[in-house]
Amino acid sequence: MTNMKSNELRIIDANLNRLREGIRVVEDIFRYVYNDKTTALKLKELRHLSRLTLYLELLQTRDIKNDVLRESIKSEQNRTDLDSILIANFKRAQESSRVLEELCKLISIEDSENFKYIRYELYNLEIVLTNITSNSK
Repeated sequence: MTNMKSNELRIIDANLNRLREGIRVVEDIFRYVYNDKTTALKLKELRHLSRLTLYLELLQTRDIKNDVLRESIKSEQNRTDLDSILIANFKRAQESSRVLEELCKLISIEDSENFKYIRYELYNLEIVLTNITSNSK
């Protein structure tokens, strides 16, 4: 059991979920729309790296009912095309990995460095996205 406070664990739980969800959306688009096996496999690898051994502790701190920003805002509901979905989910995953990188410094430098690695890999894969979309136009 970690000595982290429940509100810190709650932040980690929310961002782990956000990170994996964002990566999964991007992964599926590269897999099923672009048929890009290499990028989809890299994203799958990153998604599988997006784990901590604190699963039960994180689950116990989850409090969806009292999440003050649970409702979507207008910009989260509006997507104009596949590119806008990709960009939104890349950014979502990158931001979440940064939060995880910082908070994991409280428990494990190794975990913190793992999330830093994921973040930088997502930055690199975002370049792949811009190359694919600019070539298809």
